[in-house]
Amino acid sequence: MPALQLPCVIFRSQKWMDDHGAVDMRYGDLTETQLRRHFLLEMVSSQVDPWTLTRLTPFQLPQSRFHGSRPPGSGAKITRQECARILFDEMRVKARLFSFWGPYRTVIDRMITHMQYNNGAPFRDGWLDLALREQIVNDKTKDSSLRTIKKTLAKEIDWERGYFPAFNFTQFEDGVKTSVLPKFISLWDSINGLGISVHDTWATHITLRSLHVENNRYRAVVHYKVQDHFGLDHHDMMKKQFHQFHFFRIWFILQRYEKLGHRPFFTNMEATIEIEGERV
Repeated sequence: MPALQLPCVIFRSQKWMDDHGAVDMRYGDLTETQLRRHFLLEMVSSQVDPWTLTRLTPFQLPQSRFHGSRPPGSGAKITRQECARILFDEMRVKARLFSFWGPYRTVIDRMITHMQYNNGAPFRDGWLDLALREQIVNDKTKDSSLRTIKKTLAKEIDWERGYFPAFNFTQFEDGVKTSVLPKFISLWDSINGLGISVHDTWATHITLRSLHVENNRYRAVVHYKVQDHFGLDHHDMMKKQFHQFHFFRIWFILQRYEKLGHRPFFTNMEATIEIEGERV
């Protein structure tokens, strides 16, 4: 029976990498009428009115007791480019509600700036790579993907011949697809910036790069490639936990409004992890 040839991709998630057709990758596809009537985005910003391209005055803000005493659009007129710039600045300020503690708190600022200026180019950040590695290594639950890989190696290695049989390859995929893949959904992630920057993930590829078997023990190198989408779909905006926050309202308008249409992008993360175990 031949040995599994390495490196080998031992798991691919059902969702594709680089899926430009995903619904949260759409941009500039909604009209003002759709956004205001269907998504109830009448009030988006505390600084500008993107529908009339005017700066808002204190008299126009809903929280003011003078709201309605002056006609809408009575603030200074601005260009569409200036409106977008103000909305991105406000988005960065609003992000602090979800990102104010720990080393990852500034990642969201860089992602917002990337959306503002980089026209949909993929995003990569060393802090996200580190966060991914820590999430994988520190997940001690029985259903974690890394623990599943370790169990599969210990069980399916041909210990007499000292290799992993190619015939048993499907054991990896069968095990990992029912495991818990890396994501950032903990309470801690809701304040350290990872929940707002990544949260759940879209696609995952796991590669077994090397395997050394000796004396009833193994050492292996596993590589994770994970991708998320920095974009919002219409289901996101209909959820109360998104719709109630100005951060997401601004994001949705900047991305989906036909007169702004800033492109979402793929967030790419990678982690290489050395593991070891013994015969069971």
